[in-house]
Order: sequence, then C-alpha cells, then structure tokens
Amino acid sequence: MTYRIAPSILSANFARLGEEVDNVLKSGADIVHFDVMDNHYVPNLTIGPLVCEALRKHGVTAPIDVHLMVKPVDRIVPDFAKAGATYITFHPEASEHIDRSIGLIREAGCKPGLVFNPATPLDVLEWTLDKLDMVLLMSVNPGFGGQKFIPHVLDKARQVRKMIEARGLNVSLEIDGGVGPANIREVAQAGVDTFVAGSAVFGAGKDGDPHRYDSIIASLRAELAKV
Repeated sequence: MTYRIAPSILSANFARLGEEVDNVLKSGADIVHFDVMDNHYVPNLTIGPLVCEALRKHGVTAPIDVHLMVKPVDRIVPDFAKAGATYITFHPEASEHIDRSIGLIREAGCKPGLVFNPATPLDVLEWTLDKLDMVLLMSVNPGFGGQKFIPHVLDKARQVRKMIEARGLNVSLEIDGGVGPANIREVAQAGVDTFVAGSAVFGAGKDGDPHRYDSIIASLRAELAKV
C-alpha cells in the first residue's frame, strides 16, 4: 500500500502560506489538505476558492484535497474546481442530493469523496462507493484543529477498507484529526492510506526555518515503514 501524508493548512502560518506549503512539500508531504468551513455547517470560518487559486498561481503543483465543511455543497463546487482543486470531499448530511453532488464534482473535473464524522453511519457508501475516489473519516469532530483522536474511528476504517477491497475498487481511505507519530502506525494498520496531519506537522520546529518539517515528516514515514 502506498501511504500519503496530507498536512492541513488550517494549522499553517497564513501570513506566509505559499512559503509554508512549499516547505512542507519539499520536506516530503504528498498532498495539500484544504479545510473549508462556513460558520454554518461547522462553528468556524476559514478559507475559500481564492486561496486555493492563489496557491496554484504561487506554483503549487501537488494535489489539493479540498474538504468542504459547508452547507449547501453544490454552489461552491464549480468555484473550487476552477480554482485548481484536485479532490473535493463533502459531508453527506450537508447535501440534499448526495449522488447529484458527487456527479457535479466529477463533471467539474475533480475527484469526488465523502466525509464521515465520528458518529455518522457509513450506510450511504453502499450506494456511492463505486462513484468515489476518496473516503475521508473524521477522527475528531469537524470545525477546529488540535483536537484529540477518537479511537472508535479505527473500527470504521477497518469497515471501509473491507468494503473497498470486497468491491475491488481503487478508492483512497483518508483520516483527519489527531494523527501524529504516536498513532499513525496503528491508523495505517486499520487500512488507512492517506493521513491528514495539521497540528503535528505545522506545529513542528521554528517558524521561518525552511527545514522545520523535515524531522516530523521523516518520523511519520518511519512509523509507516513499520506497518
């Protein structure tokens, strides 16, 4: 299994965001995780398509994984597609018509995914898994960075991995929230292949040091190598 590390820019220094993203990618990260919050679906307000577009204009070529914590979903999808998103994932309870939202993302040229909160059942995957490129499991409740990992989400990860393999699908299984060197190996053993790490990565080292992320990403890779 190929493992991918996706630092969440929610924990980055926004005053120097382009530089932060450049440095974390140079240190070995694979994906830029882009948290979009609307102060409606979740009690926080973050960033929109203009920031995604700015990163692309800055020269970021890595995949950008846009996690929509917004309601409604469909209105904002074309804007993020135009801004350069690679993946667009959304919460099924935030869409009135899940299948339509998935199709809209695909038609816009992006890879669709569904996001499940810690207590959200996985039932909808029975009807949508073959239409997805990614399943994202929240291991914290959405809305804020720096929360502690919720252990029962590992059981959900095992269930989703079993579904993916049973259908012979090429769908990424991502996890977001409280992931770091202390638990990333256990998370990988549950079937996860893509790891969102915000505080663990962007909180490492001295701000302004271009090599500040080398050791933390190396430690994450070292734990994954033990799986």
